[in-house]
Amino acid sequence: MTNEPHQARIAIFKLEMSQFWSGDLGLTLVTLAVAVLVFVIIPMREAGLQGRAFFDIIVLLLMLSAALVVNQTRAGSIAVVIIVLATGVALGAGRAHPTLFLHELGSALVTITLLIYVRIVLLVMFRGGPVTWSRIQGGVCGYLLLGMAWASAYQFVEQMYPGAFHFVSTPMNVDQLTAKLIYFSFATLTTVGSDITPIHPFVRSMTIMEAIVGQLYPAILIGAVVSMAMQARAKS
Repeated sequence: MTNEPHQARIAIFKLEMSQFWSGDLGLTLVTLAVAVLVFVIIPMREAGLQGRAFFDIIVLLLMLSAALVVNQTRAGSIAVVIIVLATGVALGAGRAHPTLFLHELGSALVTITLLIYVRIVLLVMFRGGPVTWSRIQGGVCGYLLLGMAWASAYQFVEQMYPGAFHFVSTPMNVDQLTAKLIYFSFATLTTVGSDITPIHPFVRSMTIMEAIVGQLYPAILIGAVVSMAMQARAKS
């Protein structure tokens, strides 16, 4: 009897979160938060601006709420929560006690977490229902998260093998390294090119893979969205 009110509250919370993510607001908020993080906060963080943690927390909370309502097993939801929390702990420990091991661990966990976020966004985006503007925003959000995930993977390799990249100006701290590699990652993802040169053979392979994904992702996404729109029109 004592568990019934608790279970009822959990059911109501999941229903509210499901309605939140099935509408436009969930994908819109996470897309805006990620865009501000990539294009505003991280470059300014390189110059010493504080405040990135605020947007990190927003994205984390949004993604955790999405992980609880997307169509996946209970074990999958628990695993996502554990990985995300472990990532937060590793990053916090790396800030408090900066060591090479903690920075490497943080970079590896961030890469895994961002790839999980891409999966969550795509699961929410391709849920049943009409094609809306929020689904397009979800596709953009997934693209931004892919660029950030590759940047974290590059950062992990650079920390493991110093000198894997040649920088015009050497990064003086982790924030500068993160900002420079995010710039390099998106320049590679969009095949624009940058003044940062991959030196290590493994990094060069990663760069080629990212450039290929950067070309395939928009094409596949557009095809999937058009197919969804046609199916929705046929049913109506």
